[in-house]
Amino acid sequence: MILAACQPVGTTPGVEEPTALPEAGEETPEVGVTPEETPEVGVTPEETPAETPEAGVTPEETPAETPEAGVTPEETPAETPEAGVTPEETPAETPEAGVTPEETPAETPEAGVTPEETPEAEETPAETPMATLEPPTTEEVLAIVGDEDISGQTVSFLAQWGGSEQESFLAMVAPWEEATGATVEYEGTRDTNAVLTTRIQAGNPPDISGIPGPGQLIEFGRAGNLVDLSTFIDTDEFTQQYGESWVELGSVDDTLYGVFMKVSAKSLVWYRPDVFEERGWAVPTTWDELIALSDEIVAAGETPWCIGLESAATSGWPGTDWIEDIMLRTAAPETYDQWWMHDIPWTDESVSNAWDMFGTIAANEEYIQGGITGELATNFGESPFPMFQDPPGCYMHRQASFITDFIQQQFPDLEAGTDYTFFVFPAIDEQYGTPILSAGDLLAMFNDTPAARSLMTWLASAEAQQIWAGRGGFLAANTEVTPDVYPDPIFQEMAQLLQEAETVRFDASDLMPAGVQEAFLGGILEFVQNPDQLDGVLQNIESVAEGAYQEEAAQ
Repeated sequence: MILAACQPVGTTPGVEEPTALPEAGEETPEVGVTPEETPEVGVTPEETPAETPEAGVTPEETPAETPEAGVTPEETPAETPEAGVTPEETPAETPEAGVTPEETPAETPEAGVTPEETPEAEETPAETPMATLEPPTTEEVLAIVGDEDISGQTVSFLAQWGGSEQESFLAMVAPWEEATGATVEYEGTRDTNAVLTTRIQAGNPPDISGIPGPGQLIEFGRAGNLVDLSTFIDTDEFTQQYGESWVELGSVDDTLYGVFMKVSAKSLVWYRPDVFEERGWAVPTTWDELIALSDEIVAAGETPWCIGLESAATSGWPGTDWIEDIMLRTAAPETYDQWWMHDIPWTDESVSNAWDMFGTIAANEEYIQGGITGELATNFGESPFPMFQDPPGCYMHRQASFITDFIQQQFPDLEAGTDYTFFVFPAIDEQYGTPILSAGDLLAMFNDTPAARSLMTWLASAEAQQIWAGRGGFLAANTEVTPDVYPDPIFQEMAQLLQEAETVRFDASDLMPAGVQEAFLGGILEFVQNPDQLDGVLQNIESVAEGAYQEEAAQ
């Protein structure tokens, strides 16, 4: 597997991975958190993530877009801010060895069993038994974090998770609080970038915070705002558990500042297998087949796609994921890296071609549920819901792994793998195959206190991450989290997908400087309304990029 772990540049708010809806989506829920932001045409995202870590250790939102989003991713800015993903999304983005976004869906029965093996969809096949996880004991927690007395201390924690994602996070820290006697003071927001920047400038940053993406991690690290994690984390053991790609994405100038806790796989198209079977539709394996199926659905008087670009301050981030997936399938991975590093301009043919192909679907009134107006107004976390109406309002939805949380929260009786599943975004140019786009939720420490050290150590552990993984909507970045802890075969399959993919790249928008990311989001919103203005949209982003990257180089 080839993973891109290039040193990101710039500061960037990531999107990508969503959070529980309140319901709105990755970037929507408001539980103290809000959806992957929906910026005004030209605002910035969540999703949250940066690219291309190794699978298994693998990443690229959220959201946080958002986000996903989830984180985004991804992609997940907050309700008012996005941190509350994701989808990477949100269940969480993501990939990576079993990781992901941006929300935490209800446990679903296993799917993916053949009729011969198990006539009843709800039966779990013997081949993939689900693990029954017991909460870690006080002794087990202290064996990981140490026995220093931190009782009575408080750790302030800022992140984009809201709704069920927030609930899952709190469930993950509960054993630590019980074992140490310390407490976590959690603040959720979808707009982590703005809130965090403001608090840093005011001199009162949180002890630990979610970081929109590797780009912003670089900014904070070089400004001297972050704590060097290698001062209390064994980097050799950490690298063994996460893999070099994730470690590189969490480092600035060879200093470890960030930990990817949850990741998301983004190159997924969700659909209802029962409906496809009933209609006699085959799962598309090429772009041409995807367009042919979309045209067939339109010819029948129905709508093929559900797309939602709304995400508060980071609106537009779901569209950036489309561009990234298409570009990975129409140009070499190296070209993709040159794009986010600005070694080639936004007006390059490889970039404009990806936008044109995105417009074939996203700027087509007949293809989108609710038309372009609906696409712009619908929150990313709620956008797949019409798929489950009777009759369906749409038949396909491209989004990161964290979107399952939004689906499960809205439709708790649905069974993953039976009532809904995914296929990998199809190949376009055969020579590039089907790379996997990924994202992740990145954590960094701003205040060096005994309690903050202890909590960061706990969150980086497999024992902590398997708690959220077992609740659903989460792909763990720590590769020691085994596939059997996931509540359904869909997440087991996504974890395996990230591990086995030949090429994985992190969400490009989360690797870009914040200003470029904002222009990218705004460009998406403008383009779907005026696809004939693509040249102007790309030239505007290029103008922003020229100044942003020059500023980065000067630092």
